[in-house]
Amino acid sequence: MVMKRYLSCLFALVLVVVVGLTGCSDNGTGLTGNYRQDTLTVLQSLKTAIELPEDAPDKAAVQMTARQQINDFASRYRRDSAVANLSSFTTMRTALNSLAGHYSSYPNRPLPQKLKTRLLQELQQVEGALRREG
Repeated sequence: MVMKRYLSCLFALVLVVVVGLTGCSDNGTGLTGNYRQDTLTVLQSLKTAIELPEDAPDKAAVQMTARQQINDFASRYRRDSAVANLSSFTTMRTALNSLAGHYSSYPNRPLPQKLKTRLLQELQQVEGALRREG
């Protein structure tokens, strides 16, 4: 009886550790928990997705990675009070929302040139803000 209870507790502990470690993983998006590095990683991924020609063979995969990074970045940092008031974060959030909105509303349409231009300007502003905040 004691052995059964011990094994049950041990199994529960192992299960908690596995679930905890799985929940903390970055899901292959390259996010580390370091705000500055994560912002630069997502920024580079978004630039690649935006500038990729429409006839590129890996366009769908690049867009899927960008969407996953947008979701992971937003869920990781949206409630982080340490970054909430940074201009890099607010500008990044605006760019992410615009791109995610386009991907959700028009998944099979190319980005309009006007949106591309605006997004690239916003991402450039994020880079500048990160340098100032650094």
